[in-house]
Parts: sequence; structure tokens; C-alpha cells
Amino acid sequence: MSAIAPTILALDFDGVLCDGLLEYFQTAWRTYCQIWTPENATPPENLAENFYLRRPVIEVGWEMPVAIRALILGIPEEKMLQDWSTVARTILAEDNLDAADIAMKLDNIRDEWIVADLESWLALHRFYPGVMEKLNSLQGTPIQIYIVTTKEGRFVRQLLQQQGIDLPEQFILGKENRRPKYEILRELISDRMISLWFVEDRLKTLQVVQQQPDLNDIGLYLADWGYNTPQQRDAVRHNERIKLLSLSQFAQDFSAWS
Repeated sequence: MSAIAPTILALDFDGVLCDGLLEYFQTAWRTYCQIWTPENATPPENLAENFYLRRPVIEVGWEMPVAIRALILGIPEEKMLQDWSTVARTILAEDNLDAADIAMKLDNIRDEWIVADLESWLALHRFYPGVMEKLNSLQGTPIQIYIVTTKEGRFVRQLLQQQGIDLPEQFILGKENRRPKYEILRELISDRMISLWFVEDRLKTLQVVQQQPDLNDIGLYLADWGYNTPQQRDAVRHNERIKLLSLSQFAQDFSAWS
């Protein structure tokens, strides 16, 4: 990470550029209602707020309605934060559910919402202060932006276009690529002359990249404004490889990213 600026700036989307918590909960609740058919279609009091607090554990979309199920069942916060994978898989097994089927239901609900009322769907997404200005400032420079995300690329394009960012399709690498992020990053640096910096809000994702011996030259940054916990942020304060990045640093010149 000695370079003054990267050749490629790879960015996660949710939790780095866009805060989609409001939309996540609404889509997850609609999916939950379709699967578990509660008597009351109105979310219980404080359910949304508790969901927001558990958001750091969620890796992919199908887990969102399952997280709501865990909250409805009263599974303690500590257990969800410490052993979410076991909690999620147990709920699938107990209710005889399939992750791929839940993912399809959730995507269909989101698609139907977009077709029926695009404006209300877009309105539930908020971009973090200064991130669009940062992307705009890099337009026309030698630095190439890639979006590397588990969100569907088509949703990312719609949201970016609403903000006036028309990033070509080949630079948005979403869930449809069906590959771990470290494999995507490996492909992006196939040319050894490339310097790549990666900003992500999930510590686990960064740690997996860190474990790849051939990716030692990638700059790794944990976005402290995203979907992570104070404990995760504390864990990287003395990490020589993964740097904690603040939103104010992100908005500044790359020389401030240290």
C-alpha cells in the first residue's frame, strides 16, 4: 500500500457506498410474511430497529428474512452476532426451507416492487455523505472504479444511475458472478503492474482476502461507517494489513488513507 493512489479502486456497495437498511427491512419483512404468514402483516414494535442492529451478520440476501425470523423467535443478540451461521441454518432445517428458494422469493418481491413503484423503492436507499462526490471526482482520471458486491448488479446500476453515475456494466461485479470476492479481485490484478485497493465493510471478507498468499499486494480497508460492529473495528486497529478507514478519510485524497 505504498503507492500514492491505486490503479483500481474496488468498492463494496452496501455498507460502503449505499445505506440500504430501510429497504432491506421492508423487503425482508415482505418476504418473511410470504414464507411464515404471520397473522398481523404489520411488523412488531422495535423489530426494524433490532434488525438494523443485527445487519452486520448478514452476508447474502436470503439471510435477511431469516434474521427477522430469529428476532421473532427471540434468539438473543449475542448468539446471532457470535454464531449467526448456525442460527440461520438451524432455522432453515427446522422449517424445512431452502436458501435458494428464499433468495428467489426475496428477489421476486424486490422486482415486483421496482416495477410497481420504482420511486418508493429508490427513496429507501441513502448514499453515505461524500461518497458520490468521491466517485465523481475520479471520473476521467487514470483510476478505474469497480463495484464488487453480493448485491444484484442490476440493482446497483439503477441506484447509481439515480445519482448520476453511469458506470459501464463490466465494472459492476454483482451477485450474478457467483464467485467469492477474493477470486474477483485476483482476476482484476492479473496484470502485475496494477495497484488495487479494496474497501469493504465486512471484516470477514477482508480477512479471507488477507489469507490469499498471491493477494498480498492488495490494499485492504475496513469502512468504519458500514455494517460492522465496534468489536470488529477494534480488531483491525493494530492489523498491519487491514486498515480502518473513516468516511472523512474516504472523501479525502488517497494520501490520507493511512
